[in-house]
Amino acid sequence: MRALPDVASDRNAETPSTLQWVGMEDIAVPISMKVQDDKLQTIAAKANVYVSLEAPSAKGIHMSRVHLVINQLAELECNKENIDHLLGEMIRSQRGMGHEAKIKLAFDLLLKKPALLSDASGYQSYPITISAEKNKQNFLYEFEITIPYSSTCPCSASLAQQLYARAIHRAFPGSTIDKSDLMEWVQSQSGSVATPHSQRSYAYIRLSVESDDWPDLSSLIFQFEEVIGTPVQTAVKRSDEQEFARLNAANLMFCEDAARRIKNSIEQMAFVKDYWFKVEHQESLHAHNAVVIDRKLKTIDKNI
Repeated sequence: MRALPDVASDRNAETPSTLQWVGMEDIAVPISMKVQDDKLQTIAAKANVYVSLEAPSAKGIHMSRVHLVINQLAELECNKENIDHLLGEMIRSQRGMGHEAKIKLAFDLLLKKPALLSDASGYQSYPITISAEKNKQNFLYEFEITIPYSSTCPCSASLAQQLYARAIHRAFPGSTIDKSDLMEWVQSQSGSVATPHSQRSYAYIRLSVESDDWPDLSSLIFQFEEVIGTPVQTAVKRSDEQEFARLNAANLMFCEDAARRIKNSIEQMAFVKDYWFKVEHQESLHAHNAVVIDRKLKTIDKNI
């Protein structure tokens, strides 16, 4: 019986030429990653895998070999050492046709978060993308994190405060106000005069890593949430909801304010070589969004 044909190896390209990246996208693969308290979390991920095609006459890469390599991630911890190994295996699987490889993993990281004040807690998922590349010189790594938060408009807060002042003046026209009367009025239906508009907001952060050590993703997420000041909550009790309202009032933010907080935090991270981020405030007043985009250099690949 004849051996099964191997077109990729046995036939030449119709038009000889090198190609930068050839591969597959959206391959389902389970990964295991250490998160809070160094516990391994098993996560459903989608992988994009690519190798360079530097043999001009080769008809195509051996895709099945690349697929089998990325499948190994199901049995390994997802860390720098193992990703480095898989990148090397992807290149070796092509038997000299190319010398570069790229892996991109997209998944949701599930983290446990305590409530602000009470003993309640819950789980929140954060979209994460890890991009790892081996070229002829070295390894390159990028981490992309999406962080939701709440933002209350400073302008809207100021306008609401003015309406409160006018309402108090009308309700208490005299030159003095009894404190108990004022407190009763504030907590009554009449005291509900105006509320500043708030919106669900997002920070999309992409970091190019300088050192050989990958950042601890859960710690990095919580660090950004602390810097922003108004992270979204999971399970809450009334005391937590009240504290959340207080935090929003204490952190009135235009998108520019949130962006500057994030930028200042990133620029203090010694392990970050380059960064790109976008802050998006999904307006409740308008039908459009308010955004800020900033970056350090121009080395971050925005395509794949």
